[in-house]
Order: sequence, then C-alpha cells, then structure tokens
Amino acid sequence: MIKCMNGRLKPFRYVLQITTMKKRLFSGIQPSGEVHIGNYLGAIKNWISLLDDYDCIFSIVDYHAITIEYDPGIMQERIINAAATNIAAGLDPDRCIIFVQSQVPEHTELAWILNSLTPMGILERMTQFKDKAQQNEKNINVGLFDYPVLQTADILLYKGCTVPIGEDQVQHVELSREIARKFNARYGDLFPEPQHLLSNAPRIMGLDGKNKMSKSMNNYISLIEEPEAIWKKLSRAVTDENRKRRDDPGNPDICNVYTLHKYFSTDSELDRINKECRSAEIGCVDCKRILSDNMIKELAPIREKSLELINNPANVIDTLNTGAEKCKKIAEETMKEVRSLMGLR
Repeated sequence: MIKCMNGRLKPFRYVLQITTMKKRLFSGIQPSGEVHIGNYLGAIKNWISLLDDYDCIFSIVDYHAITIEYDPGIMQERIINAAATNIAAGLDPDRCIIFVQSQVPEHTELAWILNSLTPMGILERMTQFKDKAQQNEKNINVGLFDYPVLQTADILLYKGCTVPIGEDQVQHVELSREIARKFNARYGDLFPEPQHLLSNAPRIMGLDGKNKMSKSMNNYISLIEEPEAIWKKLSRAVTDENRKRRDDPGNPDICNVYTLHKYFSTDSELDRINKECRSAEIGCVDCKRILSDNMIKELAPIREKSLELINNPANVIDTLNTGAEKCKKIAEETMKEVRSLMGLR
C-alpha cells in the first residue's frame, strides 16, 4: 500500500515483469577472398536462421586473415566484399551487429592475456594448425599456431554463449571452453563456457569431391560468380568415379554433385535424379545442368545485391563503423572486468 497526496492509503498493484534476455552468439568471417557456396550453405544460411533467437555479433576477422601471406593492397577490398556479400545473402544489419575485428583492439589485448592460460601442448594438438601448416610450409608463423587463442578472445570478449560452426571448428570451441574455465578458476567467475552449434550443412565438399570447399584449393563456386562461370565449374566437377560411361548406372550416395543438389533442388527433382541416375536414364552432364540452373536461380539475387553494395560501398562502411562502435563499448566493459579480477588496474 502507498499513501495518496491527501494522506489516505491507496491500493497499489505490483506487476511482475519477466524479461527474457537472448543468449549472445558470435561468429567470424575471414576476408580471404570471395565468399563461396560452402560458406553460404555451411555458415551464412544457418546464421540467418538464428538472427531472431540470439543476440548476434558477426566479425570480419582480418587479424586471422593475416596469418597467411596476402596482398595488403587489396585487404580493404576483401573486407568490403566479405561484408557486402554476407549482407546481401541475408545478414540484416538491423537484426545483428557486423564489424571489423581490427577496429576493436581489445581482441588482441584479451588474446595476450589468454595466452598466459593456454598450454603449448594443447595448441600443438590442434588439427587445423597441422592442416594449415602443410598448406603454408613456407610461412608457419606464431599467429598460425596461436590462431585458436585469438578466436577464443573473439568469443569471450563479448561473453558469447553460442558459436555456430562447421564440424572442423569443434576442437577450437572446445579449447575456448577450457580457456574460459581456466580463467574463471584462477581469477573469478566472468566468462560463460561457449557451446558450439553445428549447422545443418556442417561440411561442404569442394568440386573435386575430396576436400572441403576452399578458395585455397580452388574447388569452389563464388556467390557472385557469373552464370556462365557456374556452369563451367560444375561441368568439371567430380561425380561417381565408378561411372565410366553414359549408360553405366551411377550411385548418388557417393556423388558430391548429388549432395549439392540437396541444397539447391526440389524434393521431386532429387527423387527423379536419384532414381534415373541409378538406372542410367540420366547422365552426369544432365545432372550437372539441372544443378547449375537451380544454383544460378538461387544465387542471382545475392549476386545482384552484392555487386550493388560493392560498387557503392558507403553503406557497407557505415554498417561496419556502427558495428565497431557498439562492439567497442561491450569490449571495454569486459576488459575493465578482466583487469580488475587480474589485479592489473
């Protein structure tokens, strides 16, 4: 009960308001060249489906990209292209934050701190380091080795709870949990232990049918590829290698082109191709042509919007700057807490 101005008691109703805070989701995008359909199917489409359920932050991770040799003269172009293509594919800046990693220096500050908690032996066992070291034998640098610690800092800086990834990144998120656990045990409870969230397409194979789709392996199709180029690349894609002639029956279960059909073709087309491939009623060229047509149709609006943004980058730059301002505020608060717990300031 509360008193009215005339001194009389007036009934007061307390209304219980329950607010549900969304969990924070973090993921990174390397500006290492054109965004390809492996990125689109394995990551971007999954991110789009999560925008309403999570507080989403996506970073163009340029510090990660410098661990391999690159041309400094085109880095800014790559950053703009990566941001533009992801926005065009559906990462709506009104529903998430998109920013460039190097615009928030707290990423590297926290990474240095987390280095002091990370055993060398764990990093030596990282599968991706071994793979990248083989691909970059002439440039096996400390950054390449320390990549997972910076990735952990990227996530923990924003107290990310959820990290959507492909299956090749599971080991890195497990490391992030371990580092968060070590920090909390030594200095005080601050960081959530990030959980990975696998996409519906966790591993998209390249057109060679043997390796993950990758720009470095040159086995990819870009989201902004010309229609003629899409068909040219698909026409050379590896199918069922046991099928030597047109009238040989094929096996869609081991054909990577058929796997790609699952993401671009209708259920009825899938059923027909599955049946007619096994009975040799349809050849590999026909199968690839159907996939090419469907892929071109789906990617056309993405390509159109991407090129529009790339050719007029002012809006993309504004989006990235606004995102960096928002993230810097969060990052500064996190680092105040980190320094306080560690007795640094």
